[in-house]
Amino acid sequence: MLPQDMLSLLMLFCVFRASASALHGDDDYDLMYVNLDNEIEGPVLGPEETASCDCQREHTEWDKLFIMLENSQMKENMMLQAIDEILKVEVQALQAELRRLTGSVASAVTAAAEKATSLSKVLEHILQLSRNVSSRLGQLESAWRHGPEEDGDDFVLNALWKELQQTRAELKASQKWAAQHLLPAGCETAILFPMRSKKIFGSVHPTAAMTLRSFTACIWLKATEVLDKTIVFSYGTKMNPYEIQLYLSRGSAVLAVGSNQHRLTAQNVIFAGKWIHLCGAWSSGNGTATLWVNGELVATTSEIADAHTVPDGGILQLGQEKNGCCVGGGFDEALAFSGKLTGFNMWDRVLSNEEVAVQSGEDACSIRGNIIGWGVTEVLPYGGAQYVS
Repeated sequence: MLPQDMLSLLMLFCVFRASASALHGDDDYDLMYVNLDNEIEGPVLGPEETASCDCQREHTEWDKLFIMLENSQMKENMMLQAIDEILKVEVQALQAELRRLTGSVASAVTAAAEKATSLSKVLEHILQLSRNVSSRLGQLESAWRHGPEEDGDDFVLNALWKELQQTRAELKASQKWAAQHLLPAGCETAILFPMRSKKIFGSVHPTAAMTLRSFTACIWLKATEVLDKTIVFSYGTKMNPYEIQLYLSRGSAVLAVGSNQHRLTAQNVIFAGKWIHLCGAWSSGNGTATLWVNGELVATTSEIADAHTVPDGGILQLGQEKNGCCVGGGFDEALAFSGKLTGFNMWDRVLSNEEVAVQSGEDACSIRGNIIGWGVTEVLPYGGAQYVS
């Protein structure tokens, strides 16, 4: 027999099940209990009863419905949880892919910029190497010409001579190509004037006063084509549009101060399609005017606008001539510059030959004037002119 406490617990359980069945309309029910040996004991409600207590009766329709609802809710929760986990994994994968793609794009852009800078440096280095090799070949050629010859070595020497000549020609071609595609040493940007047009020019805004009794103006230029008068830069006021002009005339460079009648000309110094460093200087003391090309003095004279003073308040422009009325108004496309300009600087004094020569060397754009400094003074391109590197 089971202990008294266990029997009481089983009796209460059977009573509860019987009450639940009565509420659902069941007329007959049986209560049974199972001992620890899984054997059916006698009736617990009375010695006379022979009906057994069936605690494993079949569920009613309501029980089944509630079970189905519980199961469906459980499945729905499980599905939602599974979907949530899948979405988390997909979102994490997408974020990782976006980070990888962003990193790749950033690396590609950085690499492209570095590649462009590196290419410019490589081309410049190749140009310098070719110059060095050309110089050594010149020395070798000179030594070979003045050295002794042996009759038995004529064939070898002639073959070497031909090889030297071919190498020299190839180096000249590479130097010419590199010089056309590179900016002057030390210059990072230039202004491109794509064509001659009365609408294309550059407006220069000096931060210092332009009241000048002397000056030096220097600029790097590569002209596409030079006509009878091609303006490099001009400065003028409403009273006098022609205070300062530096312009090209076919193969000549011209500096004019005060008017076009007071000018200095250097002939056969300009070549289209080639970078040229051009400087012009003037002093009002005795009207001395000077022109330098690629660091070399090419022309000088006196009595050019002597005792004249260049007044402040005018307009300074690149690639066009000031006409006396307004900025950009009434320009003549026949006077317009086409090509590239860079390294424009201006001082309120006359530079020495040594100071001018330095500017055409390896640090072409690192020296800046105190009136106009390239890379510091505001220079605004208009009408299609644009900065290039």
